[in-house]
Amino acid sequence: MKHIWTVSFILLGIVTALYIGFGAERESEGYAIEDELDGLNEKVVLHFSHITAENTPKGLAVTHFAQLVREKTDGWVDIQVFPNGILFTAQEEFVALKEQEVHIIAPAFSEISLHDPKWLIMDMPYLFEDEEMLRAVFDGEVGEALFASLSEQGYHGLSFWENGFKQFTNNVRPIRTPEDLEGLSMRVMPSEALMKTFDHFGGIPKPFAFNEVYERLSEGAIDGTENSLTNIYSKKFYRQQAYMTKSNHNYLGYAILMDQTVWDKLPIEYQTAIEDAMAETTMWLRDHVNELNEGIYELLKESDQIEVYELTPEEKQQWKEAVLPIYEYYERQIGEDLFEKVRQLQSE
Repeated sequence: MKHIWTVSFILLGIVTALYIGFGAERESEGYAIEDELDGLNEKVVLHFSHITAENTPKGLAVTHFAQLVREKTDGWVDIQVFPNGILFTAQEEFVALKEQEVHIIAPAFSEISLHDPKWLIMDMPYLFEDEEMLRAVFDGEVGEALFASLSEQGYHGLSFWENGFKQFTNNVRPIRTPEDLEGLSMRVMPSEALMKTFDHFGGIPKPFAFNEVYERLSEGAIDGTENSLTNIYSKKFYRQQAYMTKSNHNYLGYAILMDQTVWDKLPIEYQTAIEDAMAETTMWLRDHVNELNEGIYELLKESDQIEVYELTPEEKQQWKEAVLPIYEYYERQIGEDLFEKVRQLQSE
């Protein structure tokens, strides 16, 4: 019950702040960043587009970030937030960023892999044992290498953000062993690595857009999906599913990106304020994301709309052994260097 009250309090407080503290300023005057900056006497407006709900880890973090930037610049930089894909789909955001129709995006690793195959490493099943390992990857040489690779395409990486480990949901049967995926049509993100993983187990991967998933589930176009606890809950996928397995088989995380030319136009004072706000938000998110996920897990377990099962350590080991061919394939495709850096972290 403590977890339920905790998650309810966090969501209520932050979402209320969204509409009181931020929503009122969406009509603020100023100029878009693509205009030349001749001084610091006019407001800079940056549009931040993302596809998730406002009460998810990413949605809450975006709101927190926007508030911090406003405070640090005395209101001279206004981050206007557009959640739930109201402007663009996940892939449309990349085009919009380059055309400066938006200025900040927060795509999932799977979406980035369509633009840079090195990011496929982040979709390797059971790559991350826990959050400590995850953060070591984000904050170390692997994270630096991934952002450096994106910079060659003109993207400026600001930070890695967390959501949570992915779980299986479906309407056919409980998923406990790799064989249980056989024949199930499962929505996955548009990542080659994710689709190959489900193919490997005899599943039928369907890369529908995130905002189509609820409708596809309700009409029976797919049997199930894989997603984080907060997305399963906030998008109400659990209302259309009979079974959920807490498998922690992949991780859903995000990279916060700007176009490099847009970043370079910002005065150094604003760059510093944005970087400081981003660093604070990243740590704020890390402090809250586990508690949020744990609270939602309790809500789902207590729900009478979905049956929840958690893999045992022995069952997880069976999955880890079954995905070894996926690692062998992508080590040849991506290269050994990134994989070796991950192995070094795993052995520490």
